[in-house]
Amino acid sequence: MMGWGNQGYGMWGMGWFGGLIMIFFWIIIIVGAVLVIRYFMAEKGGSPGTSDRGPLEILRERYAKGEIDTQEFEERKNNLERGG
Repeated sequence: MMGWGNQGYGMWGMGWFGGLIMIFFWIIIIVGAVLVIRYFMAEKGGSPGTSDRGPLEILRERYAKGEIDTQEFEERKNNLERGG
């Protein structure tokens, strides 16, 4: 005897086809969750290495933090403005 409510057809009464449907269902759920998480992470600024700042803005930030002195700042700024 197969047990109560089971006619021997496997998952959802569809045999092996029901198993494939279940696998695809979970793949869709997991991929959807990953896409939603990536979407919201991109709205909050994304990963630390990706930004839309230009080189001059980065140079100014380094100067403001004290990473470079005035002479180095001016040299690099002139170099950027000349395009080289």
